[in-house]
Amino acid sequence: MTSGAGGHDDNVAQPHSPAEEQPIIAAEGGAARISTAAHPLGKPGPRFDRRSPFFIGMAGAAGVAVTYALIEVVLAARGVLVLIVVAAFLAIGLEPAVSWLVRHGFPRWAAVATVFVLAFAVLAGFLAAAIPPMVTQGGALVHNAPDYLGHLEQRYPVLGELSTRFHLQDELRRALDAGNAPMVVGGLVGAGKIVFSAISGTVIVVVLTAYFLADFAHIRSSLYRLAPNSRRPRTILIGDEIFAKVGGYVLGNLLISLITAVLTFVWLVALDVPYPLLLAVLVAVLDLIPVVGSTLAGVVVALVALTVSLPVSLATIVFFIALRLFEDYLLVPRIIGRTVKVPPMVTVVAVLIGGALLGIVGALLAIPVAAAVLLLARETVFPQLDRG
Repeated sequence: MTSGAGGHDDNVAQPHSPAEEQPIIAAEGGAARISTAAHPLGKPGPRFDRRSPFFIGMAGAAGVAVTYALIEVVLAARGVLVLIVVAAFLAIGLEPAVSWLVRHGFPRWAAVATVFVLAFAVLAGFLAAAIPPMVTQGGALVHNAPDYLGHLEQRYPVLGELSTRFHLQDELRRALDAGNAPMVVGGLVGAGKIVFSAISGTVIVVVLTAYFLADFAHIRSSLYRLAPNSRRPRTILIGDEIFAKVGGYVLGNLLISLITAVLTFVWLVALDVPYPLLLAVLVAVLDLIPVVGSTLAGVVVALVALTVSLPVSLATIVFFIALRLFEDYLLVPRIIGRTVKVPPMVTVVAVLIGGALLGIVGALLAIPVAAAVLLLARETVFPQLDRG
């Protein structure tokens, strides 16, 4: 800084006219006195009085404004934030596999690439094997739906009365009528939007998951540095425990869903229920939703089994009840129970709240989030309350 004798910078507001700036002449003299080699801009003055009504009012108003702006940002970016959260959970779920490879000599990038290649290979193989019969069975189900409904009406008079009262068969035929051009075009446009949204969302989640996994060690360190140094060791212990719970739940839930789908497929093939692969995939997807997913899947499969016979439908209902007991009392305790311990009541409440907030994604993420909250409460909140 090049200052004149009166404390006025030679590079600012020239020409300098002291006669027209009498109110600040004294301040410029003071500026020249406090500007030293050690502190060219002067030493900081005393802090503002934080107890003054003006400061309190300004701080409160700024807090309200910032909070409102953050809420608006979250609402506007809700869709993107959901994708980020899903990618983060997937990255945490795949992290145990990546860390295992790193411990056995793989570089971090090679471990991430290996996990992704294996995951894509499994997914591609499944889709290549499953999509053709699923498309064939799905088209046949749509085409034969009116005939199935008529067959059920003839076999079960109660369904016939309901169909006659609510015109179910006419409504079904009208919905499937290929000659209704506007409906078909609108359906194609809507389906195109859904497919495009699903593909773009999937690509975003995959890319974000790859970035999260590749830089997980740095992300973990950065998160822990937000904690004060005195509390950082305990924060690391609790944080790593949360990461382990989330990762165990994600992988365990996928494994349980796969087991239930295979058992359902074998059962449907054994009883000659139509569309076994399509229904087994539906069971796998719905079983990912805690509490209600497997029940919904059982209802749908039992209705399709009703087209074979009533005994087959009843047997399918019994099978799904047994499958639910097998899942709840054997698979979940052995695969997930040791990692994620959430009381049944908390599970139901968490799924309901998560579903109300974020739909299916919220229901899927509800249990690991509840497990993390319970861990934090047990390790931090409850001890403080007991000491108080």
